[in-house]
Amino acid sequence: QSVRYHLIHNFFILGFPGLSPSYYSPASAVLFLVYLAILVGNIFILVFVIYEKSLQKPTYLVFCHLALTDLSFGTVTLPKIISKYWFGNSIISFYECFTQMFFVHYLGSVMSFLLLVMALDRFIAICVPLRYPVLITNNIIFALCGSAWFLPLPLMMIIIFQALSLPYCQSNIITQCYCDHISITNQACGNDRKIAQIVTLCIAMFCLLVPLVFILISYVSVIIVILKVSNSAGRSRILATCTPQIFITCLFYLPRCFVYIANLVGFSFSVDVRILLILLYSLLPAAVNPIIYCFKTQEIKHTLMKRIKVAKIGIELKIWTGN
Repeated sequence: QSVRYHLIHNFFILGFPGLSPSYYSPASAVLFLVYLAILVGNIFILVFVIYEKSLQKPTYLVFCHLALTDLSFGTVTLPKIISKYWFGNSIISFYECFTQMFFVHYLGSVMSFLLLVMALDRFIAICVPLRYPVLITNNIIFALCGSAWFLPLPLMMIIIFQALSLPYCQSNIITQCYCDHISITNQACGNDRKIAQIVTLCIAMFCLLVPLVFILISYVSVIIVILKVSNSAGRSRILATCTPQIFITCLFYLPRCFVYIANLVGFSFSVDVRILLILLYSLLPAAVNPIIYCFKTQEIKHTLMKRIKVAKIGIELKIWTGN
């Protein structure tokens, strides 16, 4: 019978095991730039939508929730790995590691449910446009997004408490850039480890695949409606209203599906490549999404261009008047 106590007090974040120490500084610089892009881009979206009353509509409120999720995920994961490569600080305490694990999986689940809310918004806007003002209001979006934040919470608590109940007496090395469930529970002893991993897999599949099924149904329905539009200009205009949402959803799901399918068919990656792929599909969307919001969403793009023109005219007037 397993002894129920923890022998590990700290974990060691390994990062990329094959990375030469001579590349630690460039790696930390790249990670810092990614974090800076996540901070600047997502804070800009939040402030811009809050400041611009004309953008306080259901679609853009969902964007704000997505930006907050991306901002939180980058803040939870990146500072520690940057600290490792910049300052040589690889140690993370037992409970700090579990806290990071909780937020990594919780925020990923929240993002999945928010993408479902975004798909529902586009489905109603395009498939039943006359009902859209009644069915989708700011209050309804707040309620749906609030549900997306709340629903994964009890599920993540199950994962955390089950993992905490395991005895940890193996290696304390986390072969990853941040603490996640697999990396932590692989250090556990006893037969209960497999049970914990199976329960976590079932919860992960629920949080990722259930929203994905509804997202696919929504966008397939949207595409069918678009194809039925006889006017090519009308098709293009309708498609433009859901292009950003499709891009954001693909950035989140496609890399994950690729990695899962590759593992399923027996295609193995080296440890460094696997960690890089996980970093890319976890952090690339957080850095790229604000660009999609600004340049693929016509209303945000036009409002931003208008603000830039007004600011430019103001600067030119000041220069011309000598003030």
